[in-house]
Amino acid sequence: MDRNFRSILTGSFSTPCADNPTVAMIEAGFQHAGLDARYINCDVKPAHLGEAVRGALAMEWAGFNCSLPHKVAVIEYLDDMAEAARIIGAVNCVSIRNGKLIGDNTDGKGFLASLRTVIDPADKKVFLLGAGGAARAIAVELGLAGAAHITVVNVEKSHADTIAALVRDNTKCEATAQLWEGDARIPAGTDIVINATSVGFGDAEAMAAVDVNTFEKGQVVADVIPNPPTTRFLREAKKRGCTPLEGLGMLVNQGVIGVELWLGKTLDATVMKRTLSDIFNTSDAD
Repeated sequence: MDRNFRSILTGSFSTPCADNPTVAMIEAGFQHAGLDARYINCDVKPAHLGEAVRGALAMEWAGFNCSLPHKVAVIEYLDDMAEAARIIGAVNCVSIRNGKLIGDNTDGKGFLASLRTVIDPADKKVFLLGAGGAARAIAVELGLAGAAHITVVNVEKSHADTIAALVRDNTKCEATAQLWEGDARIPAGTDIVINATSVGFGDAEAMAAVDVNTFEKGQVVADVIPNPPTTRFLREAKKRGCTPLEGLGMLVNQGVIGVELWLGKTLDATVMKRTLSDIFNTSDAD
């Protein structure tokens, strides 16, 4: 009987990396699928990114994630990029195929997969809070998915202007920028509201500055924050008859999509989500 003691290698390059639970989620998925594969969570300082990428190539890894602060810096080491990653200008997932490094961005794709469980964004009006990396990726993917209009709201309006222009220039979607002053008011007729800021992360009572009375019954209201899964933003929306969408789904789908790109295999999202939920519930109790 032939025995194979060689594991498929994948992983993540970021710094700091110790609080990133992706490794637990993906390895639970690998184990459930019966795959002899590992996901190695590596603390890689900016000065060592090139060596880390060359090391992954030399050791014949299947691929790796790039998190902060490497999402833009990694681009110079790539041979090719997917369309969305090129438009976004950031890469968080690299596949290694036949010695070639191919960059993609699963931030927006993970969100989109989660969003589609409750609504198809095609021809919909979107109100997007924030203008950081997550907002940028989500806006581009929504534009590519056929959204009708995206309003990008941010305290630094120039950052919102940049994202709106990116969407207009690269997709058929209309997009405008709006200065975030005081409590943001959601325009009547909005179909999807998204909090793409970090407000509420690790704090169940913190909430992005939004006029909760402008939530409309029937709207889909999404948060990118996975911990706590049910943020105050979502609780307030649900009270007003909206459909809440937790950020946990986005994180799980990013993992599922990344492994599909690396290995061509689809992991069980339910197992991965349960693993993360257990971790976050434990950390909440600490």
